[in-house]
Amino acid sequence: MNRLSTEKRAQVIGCLVEGMSIRSTVRVTGVAKNTIVKLLADLGQACSEYQDLAFRNLNCSVIEADEIWAYCYAKQKNVPEEYKDTFGYGDVWTWTAIDADTKLVPSWLVGERTLADCYTFLADLRMRLKKARIQLTTDGLSHYLTVVDGVWADTIDFAQLIKVYGGGAQDTPEHKYSPAVCTGTDVRIRAGNPDPSRISTSYVERQNLTMRMGMRRFTRLTNAFSKKVENLAHAVSLHFMYYNFCRVHESLTIKDVNGKSIKRTPAMAAGVAKYPWSLTQLAGLLD
Repeated sequence: MNRLSTEKRAQVIGCLVEGMSIRSTVRVTGVAKNTIVKLLADLGQACSEYQDLAFRNLNCSVIEADEIWAYCYAKQKNVPEEYKDTFGYGDVWTWTAIDADTKLVPSWLVGERTLADCYTFLADLRMRLKKARIQLTTDGLSHYLTVVDGVWADTIDFAQLIKVYGGGAQDTPEHKYSPAVCTGTDVRIRAGNPDPSRISTSYVERQNLTMRMGMRRFTRLTNAFSKKVENLAHAVSLHFMYYNFCRVHESLTIKDVNGKSIKRTPAMAAGVAKYPWSLTQLAGLLD
């Protein structure tokens, strides 16, 4: 049976994690579409399993959480009647959490924007954290109120940051697709005594942008979307493996004892990796 070399797999992975579509990756690498799809599925599963084992007893103390929208198969309004209310057809939400200090994304969930998925997501997050008490900031989604109380009870400092948006420019044709203007924020303390200076969702919202830039199927206002929700989940797992272990962040750069700059990935900053992974090492998860 023919099999891609590790170097060729690394080339394909490099295209996918930089926001190229599968068809664009076919044109650039010369690898067949079905081969790329199978590589994505196999590697996505391997990335999910690796991170599941690696992200345990994390020393994260300040967490931001959010949900990002995408869709599979068709837009919600265009889903055929026989697939209505079936997960994987129409709206799909990806729940994400980010450590404000190390920029690590220790937990995510591809699912629906429901109370049950909110619980699954936050219960998984808590299981990965070493500290009994953390500070958590979310948006204003009401599900968090019920779930955070159930998962952490009174052992958390929890706040919700609700952004207030205004109209105006978006009502004109030339600004039809521009984002709404944020006119203010409403901070609501829900539990404990969170540090006001750390109440923020800026990092997790920036992560949303990173996801939309790094995964073609998350790009808005294009015809790029996932046909199967399983492939969306695999793409998310690959994205976070690359983000956590391969991609260095300038804000995480430190100096060693000799004054030499050491560029770190989120996984390095969180103490679960000693060096930035290469794409070849990432591809090697399948060896």
